[in-house]
Formats: sequence, C-alpha cells, structure tokens
Amino acid sequence: MNKASLQTIHNNIKPYIHKTPVFTSQLLNDICEAEVFFKCENFQKMGAFKMRGATHAILNLTQDQKRKGVVTHSSGNFAQALALAAKSIGVKAYIVMPKNAPQVKKEAVLGYGGIISFCEPTNQAREAMAKKIQQETGATFLHPSNNIDVINGQATAAIELLEEYPNLKYIYVPVGGGGLLAGTILAANAYSKNCKVIAGEPENVNDAYRSLLSGKIESNTANNTIADGLKTQLGDKNFPIIKKYVESIQLVTEIEIVKAMTLIWQRLKLVVEPSSAVALAAVLKQKNKIKGKKIGVILSGGNVDITNLPF
Repeated sequence: MNKASLQTIHNNIKPYIHKTPVFTSQLLNDICEAEVFFKCENFQKMGAFKMRGATHAILNLTQDQKRKGVVTHSSGNFAQALALAAKSIGVKAYIVMPKNAPQVKKEAVLGYGGIISFCEPTNQAREAMAKKIQQETGATFLHPSNNIDVINGQATAAIELLEEYPNLKYIYVPVGGGGLLAGTILAANAYSKNCKVIAGEPENVNDAYRSLLSGKIESNTANNTIADGLKTQLGDKNFPIIKKYVESIQLVTEIEIVKAMTLIWQRLKLVVEPSSAVALAAVLKQKNKIKGKKIGVILSGGNVDITNLPF
C-alpha cells in the first residue's frame, strides 16, 4: 500500500473520526530513557482505534452492499466501532455477540444502533450466527482484524503520529488479531524511511510470537490474560504483512501489563484498557534497545470496566 493510497483513505474517513492527541511525560521519558510519544486512541470515537478500520471498510462498500448492511461477530471494541460507524454512514449493522459479553458493551452497541444477535461463547457459534445473518439479509461480513479494508483504516492512527513526529525510530503497538499491527506497518513503510514497528503481546496468549517462529498462523489453547482485547489470533490477510515486516514481537507478563497500565493511569492521567498497556510493557522490557531514541506508542483504547480494575 503506497503513501498516496493511504492518504486517500485517511482523507475519506476524516469526517467520521477524531484526530487523536499525542501525549508525553517527562517522568516516563526518564523511566524509559527515551523520548516516548503516546498516540491516544482512547480518545477516538467509541473509545478505540477500531473506529478507523470499521469506517473505511463501510465506506469502501458498493451502494448495493451498503443498502443491505454489514455484519460482524465481536464481544468488544469492533462491535461498538462497526455499530457507530454504520450509524454515522447510514447503514444497518448486525452484531453477533456472545451471551456472556460484558453488559456495558452490549448497551454501547445498542446505543449506537447495532442490531444484536446473541450466541454461545465459542468461535464456531459466532461464525455460524454471522453466516446465518448474511444468508438472511445479504449483509456484507466484515472481520474485526482480518480484512484488508479494516487493516488499511487502522493504518491511519500511525499516519497521524508520523505526520506529527516524522523522526520516530520505533512504533510499539499491542497485537491480538493483528489488524492494528499490520496497519501500523503499512503506515511506517509508506511514511518513514527508518521507522520500524514492534508489537507487545501477553505471554499467556503468545500465538503471534509463535506464528513468527513457525511461519504459520498459530492459535492458543488458553486465553487467561487481563488484556481481553488481545485474545484473538492472526489471520491470512494480516499475517503475511506482519511476517515480512515486523521488527519483533516482545512478550510481557501479566504483572508487567498491570505495572504499565498503572504508570499510564498515574503519570499520563489517561484511562486505558489493559490491552493498551501491553505496548508500554514491551517498551519497558526493551529499554536497552530504545535508549536515547524517539519512539511512538499507540494506546489502542480506553474501554475498560472501571468496576474491575487490576490495581
């Protein structure tokens, strides 16, 4: 994806998204021994970067596809993003959510006008329900992370960051489904000659790390991590980009995630979810690599359950 194409995508979605701010902290710079620039996607509409990809994917549909609507399966941020993006553009959004999805997220999707169908909390049940809705309505299925239009939309967060700070050596992002990581790589390749992208991933769900080692998409047998947004796995659209271009994937422990999240809340005064903190946890683990350099960190979202904080 070249710079001109990405710029067109960014221009097209601008009326529907926020240009999010970049925060810095002298104390965190001192701790990291580097200049760290935090791209605050927790301030994005619906509270996460996924608004970008959802918006671009819907805008890229034909008029006939828009008339029939869109469908996805998600228990979290993409459910909210697709519902709000669809409402903004004037398209129906059918959202398949597991019965045990957090009540606050169900209410958010309904508030954005999403039409929810509940299913059992398994991937097979989600996919079967989404397929059924597709067949009944003709709606277009949009995957939360393994869709090239979604990936290209997610690239715009890093585009904004690099336009503001073009001399970054590294950008750190969390990796779960891989849409943000692949999009950030595309942006770094198009907008910078020297910037590399590094992902943070919880040790407890280290499928992306293992996928890089094996050369094929791996999955997890368990998903016991506080970073609930990172429990998904890579897909065949984003993995080739990640495999070819990512600098590395840094694994972090649950304790390290909580420590990083605490620093962000206390020092930046920002409400972020645990998945966002994974990127800073990776930075803190690679202090020798980043010492004296300018780096970016994408804080992916702020949709946290404040009744269930880890500190």
